[in-house]
Amino acid sequence: MNSSVYEVMQKNRSSIEEAWQDKMLNFREEERELSNVTKDVFLNSNTEFINNLMKHVVEQRSDVGPDLQDFFERTVQIGWPLSYVTKGLQVFRRIGLKTIINDKEDLDEVMDTFDAFDRSVDNLFEAIVSYSTQNWRNTVSVQKKALLELSAPLIPVFENISVMPLIGTIDTERAKLIMENLLDGVIENRSQVVLIDITGVPVVDTMVAHHIIQAAEAVRLIGSKCILVGIRPEIAQTIVNLGIDLSDFPTRSTLLKGIESALEITNKKIETLS
Repeated sequence: MNSSVYEVMQKNRSSIEEAWQDKMLNFREEERELSNVTKDVFLNSNTEFINNLMKHVVEQRSDVGPDLQDFFERTVQIGWPLSYVTKGLQVFRRIGLKTIINDKEDLDEVMDTFDAFDRSVDNLFEAIVSYSTQNWRNTVSVQKKALLELSAPLIPVFENISVMPLIGTIDTERAKLIMENLLDGVIENRSQVVLIDITGVPVVDTMVAHHIIQAAEAVRLIGSKCILVGIRPEIAQTIVNLGIDLSDFPTRSTLLKGIESALEITNKKIETLS
């Protein structure tokens, strides 16, 4: 612990906190994302924030204490902007350095205290950047997983008949998810026929065809049947040009024709009520 920093912070604690609170209230008025936060909630949060900051620099910690770490995490989780934390630290640094300069008369002592305080606040900034980066990566990972799961749904449309509509490009990662969802969905829905609709897939190359054929073969092994539907003329031409063999894989040009085939396979038909 740097005794000089401790002495200055303890001696001027009230004035530092008061000046910091005033600056942060001004920040709240300028920051649109905080305009819906009530003043009482904002003041309570500020009080916890400044208490943790004072504790950090007084104890001259090289790491971020659990209380401050918990405060950062809660602030991010409730949706407050990161600028609230960075602004709080910037204001705290400026007020703290100004206080040190005004409190000390000896230049060497000012520089030593100044340096210790500044390094302590730097540790906080580094911790915030690290935490925010990790939190951002986790959020992106969760969102990416959710989007992938939504990108390959298996929808039961009739008893024993399901449809998997595919939209967008298919890469290896998505192909793996398509396979997993397809097999899980076939068993869960007791699907006898699955229609894989590629109407929304812009490009069907060798890799995409390979993944679809693999999925169809896997479905066949668990006792169900796949029909590939939505093959547009240009896609059909590409498949022929690439020499992709779909002879063991029933295909239909539209989803409607695929459903008609599926109904026939499952001994069902649609009748119009008179």
